[in-house]
Amino acid sequence: MQATVTQLTDRLVASYTQAGGINHLDGKNLPSKRAIGVITMGLLRLLFPGFFDEKLVHSSEIKKETASLITEVLSNLEAEVAKSLEYNPPPELQIPKKDLRPVAHTYAVEFLTSLPDIRDLLQTDTEAAYNGDPAALSREEIIVAYPFIEAIAVQRLAHNLYLKKIPLIPRIMTEWAHARTGMDLHPGAEIGTHFFVDHCTGTVVGETTQIGDHVKMYQGVGLVAESLSKGRRLCGLKRHPTIEDHVTIYAGATIMGGDTVVGEGSTIGANVFLTSSVPPHSLVIQEQANVKVMSKKDRQPKPVDFVV
Repeated sequence: MQATVTQLTDRLVASYTQAGGINHLDGKNLPSKRAIGVITMGLLRLLFPGFFDEKLVHSSEIKKETASLITEVLSNLEAEVAKSLEYNPPPELQIPKKDLRPVAHTYAVEFLTSLPDIRDLLQTDTEAAYNGDPAALSREEIIVAYPFIEAIAVQRLAHNLYLKKIPLIPRIMTEWAHARTGMDLHPGAEIGTHFFVDHCTGTVVGETTQIGDHVKMYQGVGLVAESLSKGRRLCGLKRHPTIEDHVTIYAGATIMGGDTVVGEGSTIGANVFLTSSVPPHSLVIQEQANVKVMSKKDRQPKPVDFVV
């Protein structure tokens, strides 16, 4: 016998009581993930005019188009920031709930004021990607096709909001980009100029990571905490590594720990597992591993061994 809609409803509602930790009922209104996605796409259109639009934007219309888009983004962002402040206002904000919208408006305007500076940073990232990838046909291809540019643009936007202590929204933005690009950049990470991650997929950069200027990484690199066994007691502490200027990190390398510093000009080889600091201008490679080539028919090794 199939269950009726009423029976299905009763069973699910009962589970809301039994597993209450994953409900959000009768509480404060949280920012909308869907709305944040729309806002983030609008911000990308403002940062890269003509690249995230479905129609050509003419220079003669750019001022009108930009004003219209800013108005739309400002209104939407203001509403979501107000929800965030209501959910968890920064300690210095001692304001009644009814006054949140004007404060949210001020935050949103201050954030939008920073867009030209963020564009300056993204110009350096685009140059680093173009100059660092011989497969790139043009700067236009870098912006319109490379997932890295989208990921770093959203991280730089979210980092600005993170510094303003806006709850929830920065992480929603970077996870939106993570889902689209495969690159997990925490909004708290400090990232310098001329940053580039080739191929992008599987890259993880933790909250307290500090990355200098002219750093290049490849896919699958993890800049992560050494241990999370202390759980919430680690909150606010430096848990992730520091990467100084002009460092290159090859695919699959994992660098761990808040005390770990990779000195400027260093190169970290593929698949290296690093938990201690290295001085400037170091070359760090994995110990040799033997790779055997065997016959699929008799499973006997051929006389040649490759060493990698």
